[in-house]
Order: sequence, then C-alpha cells, then structure tokens
Amino acid sequence: MNRLWDFDIQISLEGDKAVYLQIVDAFILAIRKQRLKPGEILPSSRKLASIIGVNRNTIIKAQDILIVEGWLISKNRTGIFVAELIIELDEKIAAVEESLLIKKKSLIVIDDGVPDTKIAPIKELASAYRRVFGLKSKLNILGYTDSRGSSEFRKIISQMLNHRRGMNVTSDEICITRGSQMALYLIAHSLFRPKDIILVENPGYQPAWKAFESAGAILMPIGVDNLGLKINEVESLLLKGINIKGIYITPHHQYPTTVSLSLKRKLKLVELSNKYNFTIIEDDYDHEFHFDHRPILPISSLSNVKNYVYIGTFSKIIAPSLRIGFLVCNVESIEKIASLREIIDIQNDSIMERAIMELIKNGDIRRHLKRASKNYIEKRNYCDSLLKIHLKDKVQYTTPSGGLAFWITPLKTIQIEDLISKLEMAGVGITDASKYCINNSFQGFRFGYGSLSKPNIEKVIIALDKIL
Repeated sequence: MNRLWDFDIQISLEGDKAVYLQIVDAFILAIRKQRLKPGEILPSSRKLASIIGVNRNTIIKAQDILIVEGWLISKNRTGIFVAELIIELDEKIAAVEESLLIKKKSLIVIDDGVPDTKIAPIKELASAYRRVFGLKSKLNILGYTDSRGSSEFRKIISQMLNHRRGMNVTSDEICITRGSQMALYLIAHSLFRPKDIILVENPGYQPAWKAFESAGAILMPIGVDNLGLKINEVESLLLKGINIKGIYITPHHQYPTTVSLSLKRKLKLVELSNKYNFTIIEDDYDHEFHFDHRPILPISSLSNVKNYVYIGTFSKIIAPSLRIGFLVCNVESIEKIASLREIIDIQNDSIMERAIMELIKNGDIRRHLKRASKNYIEKRNYCDSLLKIHLKDKVQYTTPSGGLAFWITPLKTIQIEDLISKLEMAGVGITDASKYCINNSFQGFRFGYGSLSKPNIEKVIIALDKIL
C-alpha cells in the first residue's frame, strides 16, 4: 500500500549536472541509506514531479535510468517499486556520499577567467545563421572549403589584426582553427621536433605545455614577476649555449598572474629571438578585454620581429563553446600547419565562419564587446571593493587592468590543498593552483569573476574571509 511519501529531493538549477541526473543520484543515495526500503512503491510520476518541482518528463527520464540500472522495478498496471536489493549499510560511506551530493548541489565554481555566457549574443548569432542558410541558393555553403579557412574570413581577420592590433599581415599568413588549443597543437607538431627546447612561463598555462610535450618537446620554465616574463633568465640560458627553439608567452595579461609584459622586456625578447633564431609563440587569448586604456599592442606588431606565431580566439569574445580561433605566421609555416590540419580535421565549420562574418559586418560583435566590457568592468570593480573590505589584511593582489580574473596571494603561508578543501565544504569550488606551475608550488590562486553573478562573488569572498 502506498504510504504518505515524505522523501524530499533538493535540486540545483545552477550546477553543471543535469536535473534528471541529480534526481537519479538522490534516489540511489536514499536506497543505499535505506530511506527507501526494498519493495516500497513510489508515487506516480505526476505526483513526484509536483513534490520535487520539476517537469514530469524529467521524472520519467530519471526513473528510466534507475530501472535500467536495477535500482527500481516497473510492474505492469501496478507501479514502480524499489528493487529487492540486499545492501549493507555503511554509515561513513553514506555520510560522505550525502555530503558530496549536497556540495554538488550548492557549489559555486570559481573558474580561471571564463566569459559570462548569459550575456553572449545568442539572438544575433541565431539570426546570422538564418541569413547564412538563406544564401544557400547562391553559395555552396555545405561543400568542402580551404583547410586554412575561407579566404573571405581570413581576409576579415587580417583587416582586424592590421587595423585594431597594429599588425601587418595578409590572409595567406592566417589559418583558422577550432579554438586556440587546436592552434597550439598544430604549431607544436608542425614547427618543432622531438627534443626541441621550448621555454614557458612559470606559473603558466598547462594546456599549452601539454600540446608541446605531445610533440616531444622539452619544456624549460622561466619565472614571472610584476613586469611579466623574466627576460634575464631567457638571456642567461642562451648565453650558456642552450639551443632554444621557441618560447610560449601570454604577454598581454599573463596567465595566470594577469600582469602585462613591459615594453622594455618585449623589445629585448625580440632582439634575442632575432639573434638566436627562436620562435616567439604569442597567445593573446583575451585581447579585447582591457579596461583601463586601449589594449596593449601585441609583440607580433613590432616592426623588427622576425620569428613569431600569433594566436587569437573568438571563444572569449562570444562564448567558450564557440570553437573559432586563428593563428598567424609566415606562409611557409602556414602551409605545414594546413597539411597537418587536413590529416586530423579536413576543414573548419564553414557555416559558423560565415555566421561570425555576418556578426562582424553588421557591427554585432562591436556592440556585444561594448556591452560585455561594461558588464565586466562593473564586476571587476565590485570584486575589487569586496576584496578591500573583507580581505585587505589577508591577501595581496593588483587590480587587473584587463582580463576576467584576479591573481590573489594570501599574506600568510598556507597549504593550497587545505584552502581548496575548506572552500568546498563552504560550497565553493576553486581550481587547484598546482596546475599553474612546474616542479614547485605557488601560493597564489586565480579568481575568475567574469562568469559569476554579483551575489556569488560576495558569497565567495565572505567564504575566503572566514577561511583565511
């Protein structure tokens, strides 16, 4: 007989896990803890939907999974029952599982500087897509295109780089990629050989390191201070006779510390690159988001630079899931990169390329950047004000002039692992700072504010205040 059903399930609409999977996990935990007994009948899907506060189809989807996995049994014309399972109750394990479930529900994730997808120009992009498909009678948009990207799109990119970033490039020196990570992989495998020495910033961007290591390169770390990459360390290695083939840098807003490489060091780096014939790989991942004055021009715009690869992306401008990036280098290298590209992925998303062109031509990108910059400046200033109120005696940081993250260093020596653990208990998830460094640990951590709401920024900073 069906009893008064008092099993309550709390779900979160803000987390990464789908609602129906949250319901599945909650049922499994309740069965394991014997809050739901073997043979017990469940309320109807309609009543469950009303109790939990979700759509009935969501309940049905969750129940289907639980039936397939054997936790529930469906009996024709009778109902759905808890399966007759013999489960040894382990209170400690059950308590941990319940704690993890609660944390998953309420976790506020501090990312490392992801844009706010809630303000992405979705309507404009959808409209651009419709316009592109309206051209199907005039253009063969569903056929194969150049592996480097469409010539028209590359021409638009070259115009943007020349007019907005002070460069002097042609469309033949550009290859469109599926985001900056593909660009890094293509560069690593096309321009370098196994055992080649690549210098990297430390702390720095680990996904880039992995791309170079996958090509067999040997990484050597170079320190970073408040003026950016320590060029004296680069010069010291060169004077020792070490044959450096390339250096990977993020000079505009160094990842993860957000500092900008000084002009004096940029000029010295170019001088060393020209003299010792190594390639400067410049990742300008968030060029557009520079708030205090106009964006700093890239190293690749300097007139005397000879050996360089420049990487840019639209993923930060519009949304991370939009995988459109580009790289710029000499024509000979572009041909090598295009040949490798054809092996792993014959071409880009030509329809998305045309949609982005529509956004650029109509001024939608420019208007979106204006709105987005205003939004991020407000969040940065709000975050800065709260840090000054709650953490002024506990951390050290410099208000970033651009980008979507703060680099924060606790004044007292702490174990980052302990900080991560305590933040999780307070409902806050944060990136493990060890991923930023090679062979040693840093006290700092990266606080991405771009994707967080103001209430969540405040919750995170108050949690940090209590823990630190």
